[in-house]
Amino acid sequence: MFPRLFAASVLLTLASASLPAAPPHWVTSWAASIQGPFPSGNASAQPHLTFVFPVPPNGAQDQSFRLIVRPDIWGPSARLRLSNVFGTKPVTFDGIFAGVQLSGSALLPGTNRAVLFQGKPAVTIAPGESTWSDAFAVASTGQMAGRKMAVSFHVVGESGPMTWHAKALTTSYISKPGAGPKGNEEGEASFPFPTTSWYFLDAVDMMAPATTRTIVAFGDSITDGTASTLNGDDRWPDVLSRRVHAAYGDRFSVVNAGIGGNQVAGPAAYSAGKPNSGGPSAIQRLDRDVLGLSSVGAVVWLEGINDFNRTNNAAVDVVEAGMRDVVGRLRAKIPDIRVIGATVTSASGSAAGTAEQDTKRKALNEFIRTGGLFDAVADFDKATVDPQTGGLRAEFVPEGTMGGAGDKLHPNRLGYAAMAASIDLESLMPKAAKK
Repeated sequence: MFPRLFAASVLLTLASASLPAAPPHWVTSWAASIQGPFPSGNASAQPHLTFVFPVPPNGAQDQSFRLIVRPDIWGPSARLRLSNVFGTKPVTFDGIFAGVQLSGSALLPGTNRAVLFQGKPAVTIAPGESTWSDAFAVASTGQMAGRKMAVSFHVVGESGPMTWHAKALTTSYISKPGAGPKGNEEGEASFPFPTTSWYFLDAVDMMAPATTRTIVAFGDSITDGTASTLNGDDRWPDVLSRRVHAAYGDRFSVVNAGIGGNQVAGPAAYSAGKPNSGGPSAIQRLDRDVLGLSSVGAVVWLEGINDFNRTNNAAVDVVEAGMRDVVGRLRAKIPDIRVIGATVTSASGSAAGTAEQDTKRKALNEFIRTGGLFDAVADFDKATVDPQTGGLRAEFVPEGTMGGAGDKLHPNRLGYAAMAASIDLESLMPKAAKK
């Protein structure tokens, strides 16, 4: 009996060894959820942009952008997604390049690569649409972890309302109006104007092994990183990323799909003509900002405090219903996805906080912890609350972006680190891998 089992085992091993490895696939390595037409939104530490965009509704005028982004993983090839979702007229882009940042708007020499769309050096994107580029080879400089990519492009003519992400908390660069295409340049002379927002670009994919998955941090300004350090990469998704890579290497990519001011269920309607500073609701933007990304394996969702503020004042059951809707759609599209519910942190003592809001927040947190909707819970509330006051712990309040006392709503660098440390990394593992 034993020889037969041994022989069968050998044959199975040989058969497995002869099977071809699964091919690599696209994995989203950086994302920034677009939220509306510039200047609708909540930017942080934004430089004065009057000389850059003199008439905001007219948008960019024959000028080039050099956007600085930090891919969470790198691969041998990449692709970009440009968006005109909140535009009102077609926008043509040319002079599209991607290189490795040296410092400021200067590039590491020899790393800038032309980016094509369907084999062409220019692309026109209709209003309401977005499009992925062709794959392009990534210039390797040896150790790429932590390196930042500089994505450059030129807007031909006048763009009209610009699709953007307000709160980048990362400095990017723009040419003066009428400067023309400058993306091929490695130096910084053509990009004199800084901005702390991202425009038109909303995702970067890398080619990665077939088992690599994307973890999406989905939420509002506390995921977007308000009060963290400008250019410090210390939002809670950034800290989570470093924990994940220390534990699992590059098996996972962590990307940020937060929007300052975002809600679960509101506003009921959103359009480029009638924007809301917090962008479309989580329900409305799910397809683009999570399901539209590549190789998603897990979502950590922190949201709800803006639904309960003085202006919106939603009912708890409305937010709970919105969460059920979103989680149901995630599981319908990605059956083995892990959906982690994060408890909502306190706004007590802040200008936006009210007793009614805090009561609703606690009720929502009870639903998140015990309602059975989520695969696991990240207890951000427990990680940041002062049991004596009911607000954020005092050391988590002073902010890092602008300095100052802080607003008692958004945690600082230390608070975001505590939030990321509270996540059980095993809870992020795909269901198939946990069996």
